[in-house]
Amino acid sequence: MKNFIKITLTFIFLVVFGLEIQAQYGYGYGSGYGYGYGRQRNAIPQVEHTPKEPEPKTAEQIVDGEMPNITEALDLNEFESAVLSSILKKYVQKRIEMQILELTPEQMREGMEKITKAQDEELKAGLPLEKYEAFVEMQKKGIQKTRKEKKREKKRKDKKTKT
Repeated sequence: MKNFIKITLTFIFLVVFGLEIQAQYGYGYGSGYGYGYGRQRNAIPQVEHTPKEPEPKTAEQIVDGEMPNITEALDLNEFESAVLSSILKKYVQKRIEMQILELTPEQMREGMEKITKAQDEELKAGLPLEKYEAFVEMQKKGIQKTRKEKKREKKRKDKKTKT
């Protein structure tokens, strides 16, 4: 019985002082890199914030964002710009509606071709021929390339007029 009491007291002694020694190890910082056994820096669990998905832009927002660049690249007056803007808004909206329907790829391609064809016909009717051709060319090249070419042409003209 004496042996049992000694073993029990020794066990309790080791447990109590062992926890005290372990709690003080590294003072919560371990070996300087945060790997210690002590209290960690933040005991409150952090909630992960999921970023909100950006809301898809409407056809009007898309066209309004691009119109200043298109107007500058094609040298459109206010009337031509308004005509082009209204036509583009109409057909961008139709394209968005097609994407929402989630049709098969074949049906999607056919629908987009029809929309593009109708848009081209309406643009031909609403814009002067040279502006329409410039718009089609700009669609093939892209707005940035068209603007760069316009700047180059302007510089060349300025050089010619100076000499």
